[in-house]
Amino acid sequence: MSAPALKHDVFQAVADPTRRSLLKLLAHQEMPIVALSENFPLSRTAINKHLHILSGAGLVSSRRVGRETRYRFQPEPLTELRDWLDFFETYWDDRLSLLKEFVEVKPDPQ
Repeated sequence: MSAPALKHDVFQAVADPTRRSLLKLLAHQEMPIVALSENFPLSRTAINKHLHILSGAGLVSSRRVGRETRYRFQPEPLTELRDWLDFFETYWDDRLSLLKEFVEVKPDPQ
């Protein structure tokens, strides 16, 4: 029996700027690693490692087309990230309201 596949954390996967850039590229269209590599000053091996992490987090899927592997963006796992950020939205709304109130309060003319 083989070991279970390592699942990467969505937060860890999007923490890296290169991986975020890869997701942006893949959001527009399915792309092979050769085309993805042309957008970065990194080797194909390095891009492949980033894609492996994104794949482990469920953020990209791949399929073979002839001799190349094409990658596609899978946005569903980002709901975990959105839900986490939504939790803090109230905090920021409250803080911004307090700041607005502070700025708009007229100073006491003495």
